[in-house]
Amino acid sequence: MIEGFAASHSKLLTLTEQSWHHRRTGDKGISVMTKVALILHVIAGTVALLSGIVAMCFRKGARAHRVAGTSFVVSMLVMAGFADYLAVAIPEQIPNLFIGTFTIYLVATAWMTVRRKEKSVGVAEKIALAVILCLGVPFAILSFQLATGLRPSFKSAVPLEGPVRVAIYSFTFLVAMAAVGDARLVRDGGITGVRRIGRHLWRMCAGLTFAAGSAFTNGLPRLLPRTVHVPLVLLFIPQLLSLAVLIFWMIRVRFTGWYNDLALN
Repeated sequence: MIEGFAASHSKLLTLTEQSWHHRRTGDKGISVMTKVALILHVIAGTVALLSGIVAMCFRKGARAHRVAGTSFVVSMLVMAGFADYLAVAIPEQIPNLFIGTFTIYLVATAWMTVRRKEKSVGVAEKIALAVILCLGVPFAILSFQLATGLRPSFKSAVPLEGPVRVAIYSFTFLVAMAAVGDARLVRDGGITGVRRIGRHLWRMCAGLTFAAGSAFTNGLPRLLPRTVHVPLVLLFIPQLLSLAVLIFWMIRVRFTGWYNDLALN
């Protein structure tokens, strides 16, 4: 187990060094628009992380929570939008296009869940279902190819193995779970009560987890000098914390009387 952990750590550091080297040597071939998009992507991601943390600290339904939540949604959409642009503008980054679009989908549907009246469905929810079904195709194909040893259809700047492969399988599972949830929502003509809040929570927290992952396991290592190696465990702590928050709130919403108390107040 220790040897496997050390191998994964070494592999992640190698990928980080390759990505860092590519960034430093490839800057001359990057357009001004791409550099601006990258800067805006980073700024929006930073705002998303801060506003997401603030939203979690205030009582659900309070004005401060709503303001911070709105800031989180807008900044996440901006960050993911520029991530999609960068995935197209920078060679061999197409897998990030699907992940960026999935992030937009998660945050947008989480926001729509609480904005839409209970037990109602509109055109937006049906479009979201179509989007997630379309997103599921490339994720399913890529996961199948990786699992069976076939040559991946999508080119990537880093090898699709180790932690990267686990991440792809995780994304595929989340896409499938989101698609099932959307299908049930459209079929039932809307949701209410605990299901409605639970849908909002897991999608928002998943978006926050993606932002934390992009910042700390991808962005931060690129900003550090090549001689500085941050331990793998520390890089994953922000993501694990956001997942812990998600689990805490899902348990509290579904298995305690928290929602009923909130409704009464």
